[in-house]
Amino acid sequence: MNEFHVMHEITLLEEHDALYIAERHKKEFDYPIHNHEVYELNFIEHAPGVRRVVGDSSEVIGDYDLALITSGNLEHVWEQYECKSENIREITVHFKFGLDDGFFDKNPFVSIRQMLKEAQKGLAFSTDAIMKVYHEIDTLSQAKEPFDALMQFLRILNILSHSKGGHTLASSAYAKVQIEDDSKRILKVKNYINKNYMYELKLETLADLANMSQSSFSRFFKLHTGRTLSDYIIDIRLGFATRMLLNSQDSIANISFNCGYNNLSNFNRIFKRKKGCSPSEFRENYRKIKIII
Repeated sequence: MNEFHVMHEITLLEEHDALYIAERHKKEFDYPIHNHEVYELNFIEHAPGVRRVVGDSSEVIGDYDLALITSGNLEHVWEQYECKSENIREITVHFKFGLDDGFFDKNPFVSIRQMLKEAQKGLAFSTDAIMKVYHEIDTLSQAKEPFDALMQFLRILNILSHSKGGHTLASSAYAKVQIEDDSKRILKVKNYINKNYMYELKLETLADLANMSQSSFSRFFKLHTGRTLSDYIIDIRLGFATRMLLNSQDSIANISFNCGYNNLSNFNRIFKRKKGCSPSEFRENYRKIKIII
C-alpha cells in the first residue's frame, strides 16, 4: 500500500524569536501542500478564486481570507485554482507560543487560548472579523521594534478571539485532535463513537452509556453539541474516510465498509452531500496538489 506524504516545512522562525512575519506580493500560488511545527496566521487579499485546503477541508476564497492553524500535523495549501488576479498580497505570521508553554494560561487570555485550541483543526475567520483587524495586519510588518510587533500581534489575536462568524476547517477525526467536552456524559459517548465508528452505532447503546432514555439523550446531545447525533457520527466517519482516501490505495468500497457504511451508494451520496464531490473526485483532486517523497 503506497502512502502519499506531505512536505514538512522547516520555517525561518528561530528558537528565541517570538514571531516571523513575511509579506509577499505575487501573481500566483505555487508552494506545495505542507505542514510545520510552528503555528501560522495567514492573511490573503485580492485573490478570489484561490482554493484553500486544510486537512480534509477545501474552500474557494473571496477577496479576503484569514486562517489560523495551530497543529504541526495538519497539512495545508493555498492553490491557484481559478484565481486570475495578478496583484495578490499575502502576509504570513509564524509563532510557537500559547498552548504548550502556558503563555496564555492566565485569565486575560482565556478567549485566545480557546481560539488556539479550535485552530488545531484550522480556523477561518469571517469577513467582518478580518475587517476588524485589517489595519493591524496591514501594518504588522512595518513595526520598527520586535516588542511593538508582538504587542500588535497579541491585539490581533485578542480581537479575533472575540469575533463571531468564523468556522473550523478540518474535521476532528481527520485532524486527530483530542476529544474534549465539559459534559462527562457527552465526552463518554464521543470517545465511544471515535473508537467504534466502523461498527453499527445504535441510539440505544449510546443512550445507555449516558444513562439516559433515548429521546432525552437525543435532545441533550443536540442541545449540548449543536448537532444531531446522526450528523455527528457522519462527520466522524467521513473524517476517517478522507484520511483513508488520501493515505491509502484501498478501494472506495473497502473504505466505505471500514468506516461503518455497508451500502456503497449510501456512502457516496452522503460523502457528496457533505464534501461537494464524490469520494473518487476528492481523492483525485487532493492528490493533484500533494507531493510524493
